[in-house]
This record gives sequence, C-alpha cells and structure tokens, in this order.
Amino acid sequence: MIGDVSRETQGLLDAYQEILIRWNTKINLVSPSSIPQLKSRHIDDCLQISAYAKPDKGIWADLGSGGGLPGIVLSIIFASRPIRFILLESDQRKATFLRSAIRDLGLSNAEVRNSRIEAVEPLNAAYLSARALAPLPRLMPYLDRHLARNGQAWLMKGEKWQAEVDEARQHWKFRIEPIASRTQTGAAILKISEVSDA
Repeated sequence: MIGDVSRETQGLLDAYQEILIRWNTKINLVSPSSIPQLKSRHIDDCLQISAYAKPDKGIWADLGSGGGLPGIVLSIIFASRPIRFILLESDQRKATFLRSAIRDLGLSNAEVRNSRIEAVEPLNAAYLSARALAPLPRLMPYLDRHLARNGQAWLMKGEKWQAEVDEARQHWKFRIEPIASRTQTGAAILKISEVSDA
C-alpha cells in the first residue's frame, strides 16, 4: 500500500500484529470484531502516515498510544532515522502492553510514559500523532503544549473531520493539509502546523 518495505521491517510489523492479537484477549486494545481485518483496518491505516511524513530528527510524540497505533507502527517504519518516539498512555495496563511490545520487538527508538497528556512536561516534539483519541477541539491544547514551533502533527480522523476543523478554528489558528484516507472512505489524515491561539 505504501510501497515496499524491507523484509526486516515487514517481519517486525508481522511480529507486532501477533503480539497485539495475543494481548487483545486480555486487554481491549482494538475492537475484537476488527481482529480479522487487523492489518487492513489498523496497521495499513497507520502506515499511511509514513507515505507523507518525512521525519529527519527529533522527538515524535504519540498521544494516547493505546495499542501502539500509530506509535509502534511508525517507530518500526522509521527505525533507521534519528527519531525518538515517546508514547504517552495514561492507562497502566495499556502502558504495560506497549513496554512489553517495544521490548519484544527490540525497538530502541521508543519509550513509554504512563501519564496523562496534560501532565507531561512540554515535549517540544518535532512530530506528533494521534488516532481515535479525541475530537480536534480537545486535541488542540495538547498540540499547543507539546508541538515544537515548527513541528508537524499527523492526526487520523474519521468522516466528520471537517466539522471538527471548523469548531477548532473558533479558538485556534493553525495551518492544515487534509489527506484523503486510502483505507476508509471520507476519513482523512490531517497534517497540522503553526498552532496558536485564535
């Protein structure tokens, strides 16, 4: 879907998928009904970001990482780049899963912080991502807190993304580049930058 990945990278993505399926019987990381379509509905969905984002260095903050979508997927794809992934997850059980998966996959570029997003010191992240976390108006204070001045946020949003953008613009200024999702009709990846109070 996003072009060829190396055999090693594909092996890690396959291993991550197996780990996620195994843990999902104990912790609800993704909807059990979506497990048969795990690759297409979740992993391939997250891989879309790597077709557009071109990170070169710095911190990548993944907000509300949950099952590692997209944080772990992106840390696998960008493992050869000098990017440090910080996965923020307030649920202790999910944070335990993330740490276990990172250890099992040997991802030296990723770490987990078991904390609420608003309680973490500003990360000055060059890149930021979030998927199925909250409506855009609720995400904007997190972007304002954790995104570097010249940073880029990559937010995965559903069919109502335009309404969320319109509401967020009532209180915030930002530059936005919507990218149509290849895995869900009407959904979009929003590249957001230049965030400030309206």
